[in-house]
Amino acid sequence: MSSNQIDKSQTKIEIDEEKRKFLIATSAAGAVGCAAAAVPFVLSMTPSERAKAAGAPVEIDVSKLAPGEMKVDEYRGQPLWIIHRTDEQIAKLANHDAQLTDPDLEVPQQPDYCKNKTRAINPKYAVLLGTCTHLGCSPAQNFAVTADWDGGFVCACHGSKFDLAGRVFKGSPAPTNLVVPKHQYLTETTLLVGEDKESA
Repeated sequence: MSSNQIDKSQTKIEIDEEKRKFLIATSAAGAVGCAAAAVPFVLSMTPSERAKAAGAPVEIDVSKLAPGEMKVDEYRGQPLWIIHRTDEQIAKLANHDAQLTDPDLEVPQQPDYCKNKTRAINPKYAVLLGTCTHLGCSPAQNFAVTADWDGGFVCACHGSKFDLAGRVFKGSPAPTNLVVPKHQYLTETTLLVGEDKESA
């Protein structure tokens, strides 16, 4: 084999190696590009923080919430309270109607399906927006029962008081009961807040 033929075959091998490197590099760059393009597409299918703040429904698991405990979440930028009321707490809700500003729930601060003494679908669970209807502060929980208090919430800002159904007591600066947002149960222990069967 002449030296000229050897030079040509070596050149061909070098050219093939360069092509291979180029193809690998462009394939890798293409794969990275596809992945980068897919990320925004996938993320667009999940609700953004802005969408959640605007009112996207919030799913909440209450299976680990023991009787007498409260869970705080967020809905539309407001504190969302889920209270697992005990049987005793539920029974006490009927004892102080005369002390309430709106015991018959004439002001529509709750969906029609929660227009009852417990202001709930399931009496065990209160679902409330924890924002005082006076100036928007967040009342503190006070579940300790005394001779003149069956447990509830007290707003430290101006003294508004609410029972464990979010009903406001007479003499409070807050003009109305706490808001019960629309909600539904997906299972016995899974709540969907922000959407109900009527709006689904």
